Amino acid sequence: MNKFDAENTKKLFDENLITENQYQEIIAYRRLNIFSLNAELKLFLYLSVLLFTSGIGILIYKNIDSIGHVAILSLLLLVIAVCFYYCFKNAKGFQKTETTFDHPVLEYLVLAANILTCIFIGYLQFQYKPFGDHYGLATLVPTIVSFFCAYYFDNKSVLTIAVTGLAAYVGLSVTPQDLLKNNDFYASESLSYSAVMLGVLLVLWTIYSNRISLKTHFSLIFLTFALHITSIAAISNLLHYDSLIWMIFTVVLAGSTFYFYKISYQFKAMSLYIFMIVYAYIGANIFLFRIFEDVDFSNIWELFIFLLPAYFIGSIVMFIKLIKNFHKEIAE
Repeated sequence: MNKFDAENTKKLFDENLITENQYQEIIAYRRLNIFSLNAELKLFLYLSVLLFTSGIGILIYKNIDSIGHVAILSLLLLVIAVCFYYCFKNAKGFQKTETTFDHPVLEYLVLAANILTCIFIGYLQFQYKPFGDHYGLATLVPTIVSFFCAYYFDNKSVLTIAVTGLAAYVGLSVTPQDLLKNNDFYASESLSYSAVMLGVLLVLWTIYSNRISLKTHFSLIFLTFALHITSIAAISNLLHYDSLIWMIFTVVLAGSTFYFYKISYQFKAMSLYIFMIVYAYIGANIFLFRIFEDVDFSNIWELFIFLLPAYFIGSIVMFIKLIKNFHKEIAE
């Protein structure tokens, strides 16, 4: 038993929140040094699902000519049907509150079935084009399936796939690397507005879900996507040549920062708070650069070079202080 746990247990006993018998039982239990492998086992289950689905993708790619399209699609459909059969058979049914399977393995079986469904629909569209040239439908259908599975089976991993599919349907790639490399917000204003609208839509859905008590534990996932999508789209357009556009997105970023500052305290979400600060810091620096970009600082550039290290060190110190204060306030 570490010193921190011992002190807190003693404090509970001193404040008469636990009896002496309970105090002795807690001490005896902690001296056994028992630790849980739950997180490690779930990590291995998650990796096994990823390796399994990736292996199927590699198998299809390398043996596409020898196996045949119909055989591959039939095999995928069979595996999907078996996975969903066991999931529906052991599920407790849809509930508005948080639910879990009796066996945690089934949660990852849902994830595997959902990923395979996305592979199946994508492969079917690529090879036989059942949706014609409407590729958006090929994205929308697995997205709808993912949302259904996420809410019916109460699966957060599937929910992230669903939100990613929704973003892809409106023309986005939500993975961080693709957001920065593939999504040309600067060249496409409509894409930027779509990103902001999607972020607002996710926030509104979170508010509505909390109001009707529908899977409220999903809120952090929706808010995380909304924060990243909205903030990156806004920051990308702060460099736009049109002054009206970059001013509009300055307001968008300011509004996003204020909202997620409040909501991070409401949900006591450290992740939202940290990324909110990072995006606000980047946006504020770009905004100052745009404000003073036409000012001639050639006579005092040496002063800027001298102050630059102090500015970054001060920013780091302030960042750490903000995080410590936030952690202290949500812990109280």
